[in-house]
Amino acid sequence: MKIFMAPFLALVLSCPSCSSKWTTHTACKDNKLELLYQSCDPLQDFGFSVDHCNNPLSENLKIRFGTVLRYDIKELFLDINLFAMGKSVYSFSYPVCEADFPQFSFCGRRKGEKVYYAGDINNSAFPIGKGEYHILLRLYNENNSTIVCANFTVLSY
Repeated sequence: MKIFMAPFLALVLSCPSCSSKWTTHTACKDNKLELLYQSCDPLQDFGFSVDHCNNPLSENLKIRFGTVLRYDIKELFLDINLFAMGKSVYSFSYPVCEADFPQFSFCGRRKGEKVYYAGDINNSAFPIGKGEYHILLRLYNENNSTIVCANFTVLSY
């Protein structure tokens, strides 16, 4: 039995990226709004949640985010693209960590370290119209190496 188990275990451990997609996770859900996400990085998944899933969105969203770094993040940048009905309707870029201006405790973290953020995201309160929206989010470092890549689906009822 041990002879057959060793090759099976080796195959499972050596082929984590044999599947090209990660499972879809639910970040939050209520009767009017649902937020789903999936990692678009074939090698790494991450954790994300929103405390209250309200429509209209509240001014202070409380989120939790966690991942293990595959690259150093001396500088970190965020790109967000919003799609509605298959068309790009909004794009946003933001420097999250700059070499001379680290805004968060995870700025400067090294490869292999854990990044965990739990806190507020301040935004204007606004209602989300009925429909399905897609958000592509990418966090990348100063070398353009992807730290996190995510596809979000927002379903508003």
